[in-house]
Amino acid sequence: MRNPWLLLLPAVAVGANAEESAVAKKAADPRAPVARVEKIEETLHGVKVADPYRWLEMESAPEVQEWMAGQDRVARDWLLKRPGRDALQKRYAELFYLESVSAPEKRGGRYFYSRTHKDKEKAIVYWRQGEKGPEKVLLDPNQWSKDETVSLGVWVPSWDGKKVAFAQKPNAADEAVLHVVDVDTGEWSKVDVIEGAKYAGPSWTPDNRSFYYEWLPVDPSIPASERPGYTELRLHRLGADPKGDERIHEKTGDPSTFLGGGVSRDGKYLFVYIQRGWNENDIWVKRLGVDKDFQLLVKGKDAKYYVEVWKDILYLLTDEGAPNKRVFKVDPKHLDRKAWKELVPEDKGAAVETMTVVGGHLALSSLRNAASEVKLFSLDGKPVRTVSLPGLGTASNLVGLEDDDEAYYAFSSFTVPRQVYRTSVKSGESTLWAKVDVPIDPTPYAVDQVWYPSKDGTRISMFLVHRKDLKKDGANPVLLYGYGGFDVSMTSAYSSFIYPWLERGGVFAVPNLRGGGEYGKAWHDAGKGAKKQNVFDDFAAAAEYLVNEKLTVPSKLAIRGGSNGGLLTGAAMVERPELFGAVVCQVPLLDMVRYHLFGSGKTWVPEYGTAENAADFPVLYAYSPYHHVKAGAKYPPLLMMSADHDDRVDPMHARKFVAAVQGAGSTAPAYLRIEAHAGHSGADQVKKTIEASTDIMLFLFQTLGLDSPPAR
Repeated sequence: MRNPWLLLLPAVAVGANAEESAVAKKAADPRAPVARVEKIEETLHGVKVADPYRWLEMESAPEVQEWMAGQDRVARDWLLKRPGRDALQKRYAELFYLESVSAPEKRGGRYFYSRTHKDKEKAIVYWRQGEKGPEKVLLDPNQWSKDETVSLGVWVPSWDGKKVAFAQKPNAADEAVLHVVDVDTGEWSKVDVIEGAKYAGPSWTPDNRSFYYEWLPVDPSIPASERPGYTELRLHRLGADPKGDERIHEKTGDPSTFLGGGVSRDGKYLFVYIQRGWNENDIWVKRLGVDKDFQLLVKGKDAKYYVEVWKDILYLLTDEGAPNKRVFKVDPKHLDRKAWKELVPEDKGAAVETMTVVGGHLALSSLRNAASEVKLFSLDGKPVRTVSLPGLGTASNLVGLEDDDEAYYAFSSFTVPRQVYRTSVKSGESTLWAKVDVPIDPTPYAVDQVWYPSKDGTRISMFLVHRKDLKKDGANPVLLYGYGGFDVSMTSAYSSFIYPWLERGGVFAVPNLRGGGEYGKAWHDAGKGAKKQNVFDDFAAAAEYLVNEKLTVPSKLAIRGGSNGGLLTGAAMVERPELFGAVVCQVPLLDMVRYHLFGSGKTWVPEYGTAENAADFPVLYAYSPYHHVKAGAKYPPLLMMSADHDDRVDPMHARKFVAAVQGAGSTAPAYLRIEAHAGHSGADQVKKTIEASTDIMLFLFQTLGLDSPPAR
């Protein structure tokens, strides 16, 4: 660890608790184990900061294990005894055990896709020879372990469709091992087994005999927070010992960066990306067989770039000088910035998310007022058409090959489960290829998009999903869900989880907070770093709008968020406890002073800043939820959802925050539920998703006074 000095915690409240007593106050639920208080206080940049629950960072310590087991036991015991559990669990089983198919990838005349089944816990990867060929199982993670704890990660077919490189992830964590399977025989190679594939995205060479991939050392002596800086780009040749794989690009040595790369379909161009946060990256390119070394294509300075190559032309998507992004055409023989030609100018009203070359065209997927729009352009940048979507919702970009007219795209909305369409790039004709049949009737529900002012006057958009006969009488239960960070967009997309809530008469609200990508780079920038407080203000303003419009009252207003959204809900809870009736916080960041010392924390420094920096520290400390838990405050009931194998956001955040809230003497319960054999995204078995969803919804029904079974 580069900077071993110890960091800090609560100035306002937790520190006060540590001064008052060496014994924590009893939690609202008397069965919950008491977390002892340590008198740890440090001075950072001239500020004294207390950290009385630092001992809970050491997950392997017997005392911590005992405390965790006790907390989880109390939470699950309470949740198991809630009325209506059997009915709700049965409803979720109907909603989550489904038959569905992903958009296919076509390689060498073969079609590869994943399919879920009503009687399977995990999705299965299938393949067909031709569109009409018989369906054959390729990868079935349901068979990989008796306890179903081994998951499928990335999977990438070779260009001839005869091999597939794929990742196995124990306990659904990010950590992974790459394998190679022979498509015709179904046999896994015993030689092509590559550890250290946490960030690996295999990129096949055109001869189908090798692939480039990102590799991380698995040396346990390297702290988890430092590992991203050790990433290398390597080349693996099938049948060779991975230990001897050629190193193509050295590590950056900077744990706040990501390194990635890949080769063009024709094998002529090899690219290396060095990404600094979610705002900028560099691209290096080598013409294989021509250049001895990599050449710098672009050095990102507060701008990010993505490149596609086809027929010796580089197509570059960037937000440089264009917050909503634009496309340039670049001759690989003349990489100088002055030689770039703008191909597709910025659309001031739509933020581009992705670009691909498909069927001899450029396909751009954008968001216009947080709804998907897919447009086709000629390779000379001339507009061709807008793809006709079924409505306002979320659509993928076209999935297809550069020289193939056949392409696919997926679409869904809050009231439309996922549909996959087959389309002709040339003619624009589209036909439904597959859809998900879900036992819901969407006709009673409406989706509205409203706008409200935030604290500083900025207009924020928000989706509201509700029954068409909604009354503005202040009696409606509302679930407010948010994220607000990392350029991630919250759009209208189908979720089985929300339907028991809607069927009970609830309203589901999703605001497009600053920090997200719904309105381009400027929107993201307005909610990151020193401007992070804008995100929390936007969220509080959404709650105030819902109350002022008489859609609900604070006692019936619940909030939910995970990961960066868990930071959001934690901050909302401590900043405005009187505004909410219940809080569901999942796999969160909550100690913003020490977050960078754990898990993948250093990779988020460009997004949040770091307490090691004198300029960043006051900002982080001012909103860090763990540091602002106040003794005697009346917090709403809290359900903290954690995972025991989360190697992205360390579960220490959840533990320390729950201990602080319980120790503050709040009269409302704070429960810590820990999912076993699960990573940052949870366990990937359907039954586990049903259990977690049931627990969340029962918690909401109970705390908001709605503990009867959901209406049907």
